[in-house]
Amino acid sequence: MRGAFLHVPGDRLSLAELTAARLDGDVVGLGETFAPADLVETAVLRAASLIPLIPGMPGAAFAGMSAAWIHGAGDAAPEPHEIQSASGRRLRAPATRRIIVHDPILGPADLQRLGGVAVTTPERTLIDLLRWPVTLPERHEWARLLVQADPALVGRATARLAGMRRGPGHHRITRFLAAHDADPSSFLAASAAQDEVTR
Repeated sequence: MRGAFLHVPGDRLSLAELTAARLDGDVVGLGETFAPADLVETAVLRAASLIPLIPGMPGAAFAGMSAAWIHGAGDAAPEPHEIQSASGRRLRAPATRRIIVHDPILGPADLQRLGGVAVTTPERTLIDLLRWPVTLPERHEWARLLVQADPALVGRATARLAGMRRGPGHHRITRFLAAHDADPSSFLAASAAQDEVTR
């Protein structure tokens, strides 16, 4: 996918050439790449445009704000980007402030492949954006944009949350979902099921 449609500065064309092409209206900036101006921007294309961020990081999956952008939230890619391990092994944090590496290792149910790279599902992405520490307040805005792009996501995320163990940020997640018309009885059912498991 990337080779056919996306141009990485320095591969076939220099940054100066791609910048000139953008000024001429031939290409537009997309993630870490440039794409033809008439190409329809899809989740697969957005995901492929971020591949240059993770060279030499097999098993990396885009998560959080990056995954939200890939799934259609917002116009411009976030900064910094967020990744998690999809391989079962911890990832080493790269020597850049442009990428945040999260520790939890993702299971297959929370992953999908888009554009040749692993990405957290929209449901897991929304839950992570709301449960991770509020040290980056923009995560809440990305959660709002993600729901705006896919209103049915609220119901799917509520169902996914019911199957997860209760942990940090649970109240933030349930408040957000309830504020976006999630069925409150589903939270009660999830709590009852979790209580049954922990007895």
